[in-house]
Amino acid sequence: DMRSVLIVFTLAAVTSALSSSEEGKSVFLNVQHNKVYSLQEYSHRLSIFTENKKTIDKHNEGNHSYTMALNQFSDMTFKEFKKFFLWSEPQNCSATRGNYFRSKGPFPDSVDWRKKGDYVTAVKNQGACGSCWTFSTTGCLESVTAIATGKLTPLSEQQLVDCAQNFNNHGCNGGLPSQAFEYILYNKGLMTEEDYPYTAVEGPCVYKPQLAAAFVKDVVNVTAYDEMGMVDAVANRNPVSFAFEVTSDFMHYRQGVYTSTECHNTPDKVNHAVLAVGYGAEKGAPYWIVKNSWGAGWGIDGYFLMERGKNMCGLAVCASFPVV
Repeated sequence: DMRSVLIVFTLAAVTSALSSSEEGKSVFLNVQHNKVYSLQEYSHRLSIFTENKKTIDKHNEGNHSYTMALNQFSDMTFKEFKKFFLWSEPQNCSATRGNYFRSKGPFPDSVDWRKKGDYVTAVKNQGACGSCWTFSTTGCLESVTAIATGKLTPLSEQQLVDCAQNFNNHGCNGGLPSQAFEYILYNKGLMTEEDYPYTAVEGPCVYKPQLAAAFVKDVVNVTAYDEMGMVDAVANRNPVSFAFEVTSDFMHYRQGVYTSTECHNTPDKVNHAVLAVGYGAEKGAPYWIVKNSWGAGWGIDGYFLMERGKNMCGLAVCASFPVV
């Protein structure tokens, strides 16, 4: 009933206090997710939250390979979520010419670069900016560089947001890891997170070449639709950047192997970029282990598992990694 939903909303948001703002209007503080609502906004958010909770409960009652849960997006419609966290328009992945020649295998049954050594940085949070492509890029380059040098250093997404426009990237409105790797290659370097910190808004480019900390010698594009090429690359080389189409069911993901009937598998629909750090299988169902950029509080400590072998949501149309 409505009362229990209100309690859940209050608890989920840890609505700490009903305080009065300067205008004397009531304000709800949502401590867990750092949100503040006016009384009017609170009732609007509550109705959206209620609908999302119904969707989540209905899904979890069904027989699915993954579960949903309330999270920092539960007070948003999918339309709002798309506007703030995904690309405003899909990028043209068909520009990705494949130049990766995969081996015949056999490949190991499972791989997880997080367990192989200190090769994967902590999960980051892109905030309300469609800059996932920059996090996919830095995540991949951080790992490739660590595998080559033994040194893991968080790299700058902000430099890519501010400076990579000439390579058909659009700051908070999207871009592609393959194009970001090209930028780093021709720009002769990427600075560290520490030297060029993330702000979640596009600003002037303040790249300092003398502070470049990571470099790219070549960009490798896995042939579009060749998901086994991705398996080969992750098994034998390093984590791989890829893009896919996020639909409304993914927004509430909690754990398990994500699979969707809502999404498309074509290059013109992808709207989010992430990082494959490994793969495996659960009860015979193959999956990818994927690092996201929505903070460690989302999904499985910031990660998700996604069905492997069917080009689910277009995950195999746009995969790439750098050579350092």
